[in-house]
Amino acid sequence: MIRKLLVANRGEIALRVFRAARELGIATVAVVAPDDKGSLHARSAGETMEIASYLFSEEHIRAAKQTGADAIHPGYGFLAENPGFAEAVNAAGLTWIGPSPEALRAGGDKLEAKRIATEAGVPVVPTGEPEEIGYPVVVKAAAGGGGRGMRLVREPSELQDALAASQREAKAAFGDDRVFCERYVERPRHVEVQLFGDAHGNVTHLFERECSIQRRHQKVLEESPSPGIDREGRWRMIESALAFARAIDYENAGTAEFMVDGQDFYFLELNGRIQVEHPVTELVTATDLVRWQIEAAQGTKTVDHYLPERRGHAVEVRLYAEDPRTFFPQTGRIERLRLPQRVRVDAGVAEGDEIGVAYDPMIAKLIAHGETRDEAFDRLQDALAETEAEGVTTNLPFLRWLVSHPVVRAGDTTTAFLVEHPPLSPAPARVAPAPWRTPFRLNGAGPASVLPPDIETSSADHRGAAGGQSRVTAPMPGTVIRLLVGAGDSVRARQPLVVLEAMKMETPLTSPYDAVVRAVHVAEGDRVAGGAVLVELED
Repeated sequence: MIRKLLVANRGEIALRVFRAARELGIATVAVVAPDDKGSLHARSAGETMEIASYLFSEEHIRAAKQTGADAIHPGYGFLAENPGFAEAVNAAGLTWIGPSPEALRAGGDKLEAKRIATEAGVPVVPTGEPEEIGYPVVVKAAAGGGGRGMRLVREPSELQDALAASQREAKAAFGDDRVFCERYVERPRHVEVQLFGDAHGNVTHLFERECSIQRRHQKVLEESPSPGIDREGRWRMIESALAFARAIDYENAGTAEFMVDGQDFYFLELNGRIQVEHPVTELVTATDLVRWQIEAAQGTKTVDHYLPERRGHAVEVRLYAEDPRTFFPQTGRIERLRLPQRVRVDAGVAEGDEIGVAYDPMIAKLIAHGETRDEAFDRLQDALAETEAEGVTTNLPFLRWLVSHPVVRAGDTTTAFLVEHPPLSPAPARVAPAPWRTPFRLNGAGPASVLPPDIETSSADHRGAAGGQSRVTAPMPGTVIRLLVGAGDSVRARQPLVVLEAMKMETPLTSPYDAVVRAVHVAEGDRVAGGAVLVELED
């Protein structure tokens, strides 16, 4: 039996695991990197150990040995889906709370997962050379997740830059720069099935979650059940998810992700970890998935007699320190934080804490439950009205706009929602049937002129579009990882000038119009503050 548990993570998920461990009578150990001292998770565990980096597996194992911890929970992100870390934990005589290294290796590699899914009879989106599968394509990190390493490519001329950027981002985030190209599907829904397996070969599901509303390829709102699939489609998808899990002898918590349109669905990947949005499932199934994770690692037949049952509806949003229109991450000290009391709140920071540039800027998750979908959304809307955050720019205005938007309330969203309805834009007076609700086509043309808001990355101070000058400024604190122009260069509208990296995500900054580079004020490797002038342009 586990006596002391080290959480190889930080922030909200570390606090979540501490809570489940304490309820089981298990002592807890937090780890903290040198640039993360004083963080809420470090103040909340029974013991705290400093480590050199959250990305060094040997540091977590050292900390576990020194504190007498006999188990490690990886949370999500960092090393959570790293089979080498799982093997190292097991080899050190510690209990690994997660899928087996073999399952992580099979399910975590997107290319291998697609092969296994095909053999199991699960439909997948075509993968291959862009010339073979056709444009547009999306470049993905083979070992990745959370939107890191993803680039949309609509034309052959964009491919090489996208491949290079994806490889850099994947290497920084996952230590693995392998990428591949997948046929890009316009306007699908994104639906995922929660899976759970124990060490005795029992695998079950806990229904599905709708995760279509995304920015920068990352989710901002999740709900269960999905409003966009019917009973038949739901069960076909669930059976496909279970078939994949059984094909790799899956244990512990995991999520099979699908693209969906009507009755057609296509397997994307398996996330071999607890998900950020797991509270949605917990509320509608009256379960504790983190507790299940710990119990399954101890050998309990967690799902032997479990019969999935769903109660009502749940919806979650993520409160971030980020610009509510551009979604660029923001930094600063939280001077005031008032979180609602009448819904579930999983927070990772507290009033007075600092939001830095090195880590995910999520402040808290707000999750509401109701007997009906309307009731759940009404409760979440009221909760957001109560929420206050001062001292750092947050996406709170965006979240309030989002949960009251008539298209969202109608359940008619796809992954293109924020393209068709830019953040904080006026809502339509009425919701008409979406014109693209036609039979699903992998070769759907889509509007090439419309790009997701995270790609619209020109951050220029326009001081006269004709005969004047513009200053391209940093929309957030970050590091200049590529400088693509020099003084005197002629540039085209939307041509990348500088690439910034923050929180292991790259952001290209583009020219707002055809211009000449008047001056460049940074060099590659420079760390810059938000608002810093990077490049000056003139007509």
